[in-house]
Amino acid sequence: MSHEPTAGPPPLIRLRRAGALLDLPWEVPLRDWPASLAFQDRSVGPSRHLVRFLVVDGALLALKEEPADVAEREYEILGHLERAGLPAVSPVGIVRSADGVGIVVTEYLRHSLQFRRLLLRFPLGPGAYRDRLLDAMAGLLVDLHRGGVYWGDCSLANTLFRRDGDRIQAFLVDAETSEVHQALSDGQREFDLEILVENVGFGLADVAIAQNRPEGLDDAIEAAESVRTRYKAIWEELHLEPELPAGDRHAIRRHLRRLNELGFAVDEIEVIPTAEGSRVRLRVTTTNRDFHAHELERLTGIRALEGQARLLLNDLREHVAWLEATSAAGETRLDERTSARRWRTDVLEPTLRRLRPVIGPARDPLQAYCDVLEHKWLLSERAGHDVGLDAAIAAYVAEGAPAPEADATSDPDAAGDSDLIADPFVTSDPDGSAPRAGDDLPPAAVE
Repeated sequence: MSHEPTAGPPPLIRLRRAGALLDLPWEVPLRDWPASLAFQDRSVGPSRHLVRFLVVDGALLALKEEPADVAEREYEILGHLERAGLPAVSPVGIVRSADGVGIVVTEYLRHSLQFRRLLLRFPLGPGAYRDRLLDAMAGLLVDLHRGGVYWGDCSLANTLFRRDGDRIQAFLVDAETSEVHQALSDGQREFDLEILVENVGFGLADVAIAQNRPEGLDDAIEAAESVRTRYKAIWEELHLEPELPAGDRHAIRRHLRRLNELGFAVDEIEVIPTAEGSRVRLRVTTTNRDFHAHELERLTGIRALEGQARLLLNDLREHVAWLEATSAAGETRLDERTSARRWRTDVLEPTLRRLRPVIGPARDPLQAYCDVLEHKWLLSERAGHDVGLDAAIAAYVAEGAPAPEADATSDPDAAGDSDLIADPFVTSDPDGSAPRAGDDLPPAAVE
């Protein structure tokens, strides 16, 4: 594809992938790009800058036009976040024209929802759903601050959300005002948190008005303040240095398990004797919030979000316990890798085969499986006994496989997702022998 360049020096182009990206009309202002390109309509939050979405080489990309210096800084910060493994959109490239305008190219976060699109579908009064959203915002800010990143404009509008098992995960999508430091001072953290609380309050109030819920305005302020409490609770848990009886290894393991339950992997522990001699102080260094995700990939080769991985590991362990309970006396116990492979081939794969035709290509199959597990738990609670996976799948499918994004195929924001890329949630088996999840599906169910 060729385009007539405008007069003047050519733009400076930096791309992390080439292909058809090189053929785009970078010499032309973004608003004037020809309609013949594969643009898609996606909802974005309030923005000072033009943002357009374009399919290039089978991937959906977001292009944001802004002052060149701002674009350069944003591109560098997004690259830093990616290298640090922090939750944010991935940068693909930056183009800087001679007239001081830049275009930042990022990869669209698949299966994500912008907060207005997500929340306008549901009354956002007090309850578990809103709590998950507020937990996600607090958790994202904690993750960024631990990585030395000052956000500067943290808000619901500058965030994308993905359902993550029985939780919601938040991703930074706008880094215009962000800064990277070796470490943040308490003052920087507090100021950033204050911005978040204020902006969340405004965002929830806007949704309340849109939902014609005037009583939600006061509630929005209270809910936003709870983000501060949630943030501080996580921060204190991570930086707690408890004093424990010397030699009490169980107390140490209990503290480490608590951090793992929050999703944090432990990088190093220090057991420091105190002056009393009979007690020690425990100091723990943690890494990113992907403890369960790493464990699931190690055992099964499956890549998942942290919340999804936590539910899937619990399901795996439940299946292993059932295998051991029903095995013949004297039968050799299965090792963890063999058990994980049995769960993957006997439980996960067959369930995905049943779910794919129902959920369609635009939804995340692993999240749908997690939804089935939640459905199974609810049905079992009502029945007073375990109803079993088959009954849970049948009931979930009979109800139309409900999910916030269940109508994504008819939503213009989601149109075209199914034509982009194959599901990226499974790598090869750890020993290279198992198929990718979904590879053996009938043709009608394969993306």
